[in-house]
Amino acid sequence: MLCKSLEFKNAVGQKIKVMDIPVLAKNNRYFFLVQVRLQCFISLLYDQTQEKNCHSFREHLKRKMSWPDFKDLYRIQDFKNNA
Repeated sequence: MLCKSLEFKNAVGQKIKVMDIPVLAKNNRYFFLVQVRLQCFISLLYDQTQEKNCHSFREHLKRKMSWPDFKDLYRIQDFKNNA
């Protein structure tokens, strides 16, 4: 599973980093769900003063999604020839 991270400044000016964002193809069945959850998570972080500046989107999804869907989303994909 390929993951990306995102850095931005919130309304107060704090630098916030969101890690472990899954990279999905548009035809993946979880694409829309991840996009919506990510937008809600970022808007939540943007409006509040944060004690910590690094957040894991994976941990957020673990709390918000059902466990079978979470396991299916983050399952490890076998790459051909270690590519």
